[in-house]
Amino acid sequence: MTGEMKCTLLRRKALEGKENERVMTEVYAMRRANGDWFALEDNGRLRVPVFHSTHDAFMARLRTVEMLLFSPIALDAQLLKEIVGGPGAVDFCIINNPFASLRRGPRLPQSQLASLLTSADPPKRWKWLSRPWA
Repeated sequence: MTGEMKCTLLRRKALEGKENERVMTEVYAMRRANGDWFALEDNGRLRVPVFHSTHDAFMARLRTVEMLLFSPIALDAQLLKEIVGGPGAVDFCIINNPFASLRRGPRLPQSQLASLLTSADPPKRWKWLSRPWA
């Protein structure tokens, strides 16, 4: 039995009996070492880009000079409250294509992001290389 096989079996055993538990979907935002969160200004409001994976966040960071000092952090409910600060103070946008402009991501209301973080079903994600007509 190889090490990879053992790991798969251990994961399978750990997941047994947990079908009805809620699983957190991992969504990432960019944070600096001093605790600042990366946000863009959009029509006088702050807009925080969130990513599906650390890979997407790192690829976007390569394109955006302002993000070079930031690292991807997995969001949870507590961090979401920290970012928001108050009701309606911050907007979010989900970045589906890390190579496109960060301003092109669709808006994501705070309530929808909160439900996404505690959703049992991972979000359906468009691959940035896929063609919807294919």
